[in-house]
Amino acid sequence: MQYLLNDIAAILQQPMQGQSNAIIQYLVTDSRNIVDPTQSIFFAIKGPRRTGKSFIADVYQQGVRAFVIDEPIDISEFSEGVFFHVPNTIKALQTIAAYHRSKFSIPVIGITGSNGKTIVKEWLYQLLQPDFNIVRSPRSYNSQIGVPLSVWQMNAQHELGIFEVGISAKGEMQALAEVVQPTMGVFTNIGDAHNEGFSNVEEKVEEKTKLFADASKIIIASDYIPTALTTKATIISWGSKPLPSSASQTIIRFPDLQLISQQKENNGTRLALKYQEEEFQLQVPFTDEASLQNLLTCVLVLLQLNYRISVIQQRVLQLTAVEMRMQLRRAINQSYLLNDSYSNDKISLSLALQFLKEQANQQPIIAIVSDIVNTGEPAEQLYHQVAQMFSSSGVKQLFAVGPEICQYFVKHQKDHFPFSIQLFANTQEVLQHLHETMFQQSYILLKGARKFAFEQLAHWLEQQVHQTIMEINLTAMVHNLKAYQSLLQPNTKLMAMVKAFGYGSGAGEVARRLQQQQVDYLTVAYADEGVTLRKAGIHLPIMVMSADEYSFDAMVNYSLEPELFSFQILQAFHQYIAQQGLQQYPVHIKLNTGMNRLGFDIAEIDQLANWLSNQQALRVKSVLSHLAASEDEKEDVFTQQQVDLFSRSCNSIESALGYGFIKHIANTAAIRRNPNWQFNMVRLGIGLYGADNIHQANLPLQTVATLKTTVAQVRAIKAGETVSYNRSGVLQRDSIIATVRIGYADGYPRRMGNGIGNMFVKGKLAPTVGKICMDMCMIDVTDIPNVQPGDPVEIFGKHISIQEVAKGAGTISYEIMTGISLRVKRVYIEE
Repeated sequence: MQYLLNDIAAILQQPMQGQSNAIIQYLVTDSRNIVDPTQSIFFAIKGPRRTGKSFIADVYQQGVRAFVIDEPIDISEFSEGVFFHVPNTIKALQTIAAYHRSKFSIPVIGITGSNGKTIVKEWLYQLLQPDFNIVRSPRSYNSQIGVPLSVWQMNAQHELGIFEVGISAKGEMQALAEVVQPTMGVFTNIGDAHNEGFSNVEEKVEEKTKLFADASKIIIASDYIPTALTTKATIISWGSKPLPSSASQTIIRFPDLQLISQQKENNGTRLALKYQEEEFQLQVPFTDEASLQNLLTCVLVLLQLNYRISVIQQRVLQLTAVEMRMQLRRAINQSYLLNDSYSNDKISLSLALQFLKEQANQQPIIAIVSDIVNTGEPAEQLYHQVAQMFSSSGVKQLFAVGPEICQYFVKHQKDHFPFSIQLFANTQEVLQHLHETMFQQSYILLKGARKFAFEQLAHWLEQQVHQTIMEINLTAMVHNLKAYQSLLQPNTKLMAMVKAFGYGSGAGEVARRLQQQQVDYLTVAYADEGVTLRKAGIHLPIMVMSADEYSFDAMVNYSLEPELFSFQILQAFHQYIAQQGLQQYPVHIKLNTGMNRLGFDIAEIDQLANWLSNQQALRVKSVLSHLAASEDEKEDVFTQQQVDLFSRSCNSIESALGYGFIKHIANTAAIRRNPNWQFNMVRLGIGLYGADNIHQANLPLQTVATLKTTVAQVRAIKAGETVSYNRSGVLQRDSIIATVRIGYADGYPRRMGNGIGNMFVKGKLAPTVGKICMDMCMIDVTDIPNVQPGDPVEIFGKHISIQEVAKGAGTISYEIMTGISLRVKRVYIEE
């Protein structure tokens, strides 16, 4: 459906400032994600650090002319703009989506719960797609903003909707229930996610159940819902135990779909089930408990839709695992590959292109894209919008795969697209055509519907290297950044530390994401790190901590700003700048207030201030110092002494110079522990990566780095035999030992051998056995059933914190992070 701006005014019940008869097809909440500006309306939503109206000038410059705002703004600067002033932009977005939803009478499945929402949604899509034209939430679009954007996709050709809904606090669900208006509800489970928003589990269940106020049935996993639902809807459950009952109920009720038994096998699980007195078997291609839980929820939905058990048995076998995150991997010829074939719709395509555009900078983007199936849109309209996405995202080359997308580009072959186009009927034709010379230092997007089997292309394009990888979750990193930003005073700047190869995470990739989040400064240890960032397209100010005379040329040529810590380096840099005929070159002055590592001593402050005030070649951009023990409460007296010395010294320098500068002394720990140490900038380091060593529950950080490998071999060894070098691992019982593909050359410390370290395999911890080898090590999996070669093994991540590994190795998280070898492939994740 299309709406005129007059329709939008009527829906919002707000007058329209400005005149336009424009048609609106796109609701836009992100200034980076504009496909067709002439048919878009932009919702200026406040962020944690920026006002909503601060985005309007950029969006207007891109061609958008319709805006929804909830802050005062001088609209005279935007003469062609049309503005709707509303009390709350997010509520306005939800109101428009709710109105749009009310125009359709198709059945809609609403999904909520603590975990498994996206998996259940995608598996229902796989199971039901042969019979329905389905509209569903893209990716994990389940938030206050994501839900209305998902529902906005509905059109007259759709026959079924499947939307997931997530909330984090009481009072959020009512508005989303009005947007989704589900006719059937699915409640996956209740876990610990977002507990901080509710006083108890009953309150959380009550709030989530509001989604199903008008649903006729609610599907629940009774074993995973710890309290009864208060609802008028009919509750249909699966489980192995009776349903939770309210105090008024005395009759014990067993689940509608009973799980009688489960038997795990090599490649799956055999389930014995009972439904309406009929017992049947279900062979499932998964073994982990979470997948089994989510799959049985899907099975019960199909039973409620009157699917025959024989059909369900057949379709369940065809289910494939759902990759919920975009993964940027190293590919051939110094390229990167984003394999995003998990979903195939316009929104996910737009998100993937946006992510690649941010990462690629000036390097070419190559898109390999198949037909987008079952959208319900006319092909001409659909692929016109897709072509606009390619153009606005900077795609240089398109490999179009499939009859529909090829037909569009054949029809429009005389149009002047800003990218070259090659057309292929199917994936096999692409494979026959490919040659390694086509991909040189490129960013490659692989986006295909399941039937096109793009995994063959992914295998061809990816570098086949060491199976040990480190996943860097860029979404989690941004979450952590915003968590720390929430602790800052309103005008406090933030400097992000990306030294030491981004703490082992990959400096360029991390820096690009931080630049997109508009941090104020980046810091590297050496000039060559800064040069690498500049070549990667990073234009933020970059401070170099370890300046030396050999790096002066590089710093000036690449606009890097040195940290100067002694008269010797200060005068040498001043002389170099003067010889170049430059003036007011930005520098950072390091003071020693008690760390006793680098910096001007306090006794030198007056001399330093006088020297700086009598020259013009350099301009002090900031003055900084380093806290020695900010994380230790016992050292707070000393830390405060450092802060006081720093403050007095800055005042002396500022008085002598006659102008102000940035002052910063607070590191990651200090940001959390004392707002009075923030001054007007802070330096965020290891906390950005989720490894803060301040153990406080008031800042929920997410895991950014996950180091994982695979099992190479499994063998049975008798008691008394030994494992590894020097026969150091002596077995006390008959054991099953797994050899895994990681060693000290990869950065796993030798000290972690002989049971000091643990690794996470199939839901359990397995201790190391014997000494850690250069490329391999051994773990005891005797108590973990059915471990097989190729099984994934987590070294640190969500199940084993990097702090635990550091403690076992007798070191700190910094050393573990920075010690991961560059031969370990980095994979960059975007949720």
